[in-house]
This record gives sequence, structure tokens and C-alpha cells, in this order.
Amino acid sequence: MNDGRLSVLTIGHSTHSLEAFVKLLKAHSVGAVADIRSTPYSRYSPHFNRESLRGALQRHQIRYVFLGRELGARSDDPSCYENGRVRYRLLAQTELFQRGIERVESGSNSYRIALMCAEKDPLDCHRAILVAPALCRNGTTVQHILADGRLEDHEDSISRLLDSLGFGTDDTFPQLKADLVEQALAKREDRIAFVAKHESHAKETNE
Repeated sequence: MNDGRLSVLTIGHSTHSLEAFVKLLKAHSVGAVADIRSTPYSRYSPHFNRESLRGALQRHQIRYVFLGRELGARSDDPSCYENGRVRYRLLAQTELFQRGIERVESGSNSYRIALMCAEKDPLDCHRAILVAPALCRNGTTVQHILADGRLEDHEDSISRLLDSLGFGTDDTFPQLKADLVEQALAKREDRIAFVAKHESHAKETNE
């Protein structure tokens, strides 16, 4: 970006082949991938397992860093759970999460970073519902690499979320829009947030 702000990308590996995934990264000049999956393995796409992916990216001169402990959606901290479900507002307040955000911001001074998780659509993933808002609050610009190669500004992703919920995107009253965004993020969190084992609505995810 030419306004002096830090800039970070995100991407979901989805069901891409390794070749298609690397092509997406190179198309956007990504120099480092920060893996923010809590469990860096894929049952259906083993080429995205941590060790395999790291080696493949190195062969393409792309650095790999695992930040799933800091920025993953499956926290080991019991204080981040309510009734067995992770609550993003609690997770975002932890020292470990804040340390992860700081590492991304520091690294983006040297590398064009893409935060990687599993889901195809950023709105189905904590990278857009938890991590991107934290970066944006610090003044970092976030864009999502979509499966077809297009870049979507995080603000446009949020507008898409608001539209999907029938909330609208009127900017006439900024505080009202901010409240609607918080409500929309909370609704999406309820849909995608990790639920601990033995809870009735547990959701399989690579996050």
C-alpha cells in the first residue's frame, strides 16, 4: 500500500492442488505464509500438511511460519470458552493472541505475508471473523485472496456479510454501521466457532 500502512493478505487452501495454491501466492507476490490453523494438517489434502507444505513452499522461495498456537481458532486456554464454545472476544484478549498479531505486523515490514487457513470463503473462517478485525483495529490493511485469484478488501468482505444477513451497508450513520458489523461478526462466529468435544454441535474444521 502507498499510504504507509502495513498490509496483510489471507488465503484458504481449500481443495486447491499444490500447484494452483502456489500460483495464487506468486500472483500476489507473497513472500511468506503464516499458517494459522490450530492443527496444521488436512485429512483430504495431505499436501497441505505442515511438513509437506513447508518443504514445497521453500522450493518456491516462499517462507513458511506456523502461528496456529498464537492465532488458531481452537484455543487451549479454558478462559476462552463459554459453554464449551470458543468466544472470539475472549480469545482476542489473550496475551498469546496479541503476541501472534504483533508477529504478523512485525513480519509484514519485511515480507508480503499471507495468513493461511483451510476454508475457501474467508467469511467461513476465523481469519476474517477474528484475526482480520484485530489487524484492522491496529491500522493494518487486510485483503483476502479468493479461490479464483481475485483480491477482496476486508471491508468488502464485511459488506458482503452484512448483505447476506439483510443488514445493509448504509454509511450515513457510522456508529450504527459499526454496531451492525459487530452483530454480523457475532452471528458468523456463532456459526463457525469451534466447539469442544462432547458438545452436541461440534464442528469438524482445520482451524
